[in-house]
Amino acid sequence: MTDPTGRGAVAAVWRIESARIVGALARYTGDFALAEDVAQEAVAEALVTWPRDGVPHNPAGWLLTVGRRRAIDAFRRRSAADERYAALAHDLGEGGAFSGAAPAEHADDVLWDPDQIDDDVLALMFISCHPVLSREARVALTLRVVGGLTSDEIARAFLIPTATVQARITRAKKTLGAAGVPFEVPPAEERKKRLGSVLNVLYVIFTEGSTASSGDALIRLDLASEAQRLARVLVRLVPDEPEAHGLLALLELTAARFPARTGPDGEPVLLEHQDRRRWDHGAIRRGRAA
Repeated sequence: MTDPTGRGAVAAVWRIESARIVGALARYTGDFALAEDVAQEAVAEALVTWPRDGVPHNPAGWLLTVGRRRAIDAFRRRSAADERYAALAHDLGEGGAFSGAAPAEHADDVLWDPDQIDDDVLALMFISCHPVLSREARVALTLRVVGGLTSDEIARAFLIPTATVQARITRAKKTLGAAGVPFEVPPAEERKKRLGSVLNVLYVIFTEGSTASSGDALIRLDLASEAQRLARVLVRLVPDEPEAHGLLALLELTAARFPARTGPDGEPVLLEHQDRRRWDHGAIRRGRAA
C-alpha cells in the first residue's frame, strides 16, 4: 500500500536526526565527506521507498543501515580501483601496491551507539566550524550537516543561488579532507580555542535571521530559530562552557522582542516604541535561565 505521508516523514526524520546520522556514519567510515554523501544517498532512497512501502518502524535506524551499505559499497569500489592501479603499476614495472581494501572489521559495527551520540554531534559542530574554512563555508556546512537544511533551504535563507551553496559545501568538504581534519571531538584545550569559531557561526546565522541583510522581510524567523536550536544543542553538549550559555541567553533575549519589532506593514519598530506586552516572555525566561 502506498503511504502518502512517506516523503513528509523523510523530511521530518532528516531534520531531527540528520546530525546524529551523519555523525554516526562519519565515526563509522572515518571520512566526513563520504559520511555526508552516503547519508544523502540514504535520504534519496527513502524518498522512493517510504511512500511506496510505508515508513519503517525505526526510520533513523533505516537511514543509518542504508548509509552504512552505501559506505561499504564505496569502500569496495575504492578497493577494486586500488587493485587495478596496483596491477597497472606492476605492469609498468613500478612495483609497489596501493592499499585501499574495505575495512572488513567495520562490517558488523553497531552504528547507533547511545553513549556516543553527543560526541558525534559535538564533533560535527567543531568540524563544520573548523577555522581552516572560510566563514561562508562554515555557515553553509553547519546548516547542512548539523541543521539538516537542504542546499535549496540554505540558498533561500540567504537569498543566494543554490549552486553557490552547493559549491561552498563541496569546497568545504574538499578543504577538510585536504587538511586531514579527523572526525573527533577536539581535546579539551583545543576545544576551548575553537569554541569561538562555533559560537561565531551560530551568531552569524542568528544575525542574518534577526536582521536580514537582503530581501523584503526584516526578520527571517526560520533562520533565527535554527540558530537558537543549534545554540541549545551546543549548551547541552558543553554544559560547562559559560560562553555557550552566554550566546544562548543573548539569542533567546533578542528573539523575545521579535513579535514587537515590526509593525502591521512589516516596518521596523524601534525599541522605545515597542509594545512590550507582545514580547515573548517564555523566551525571556529561557534567556535568563541559560
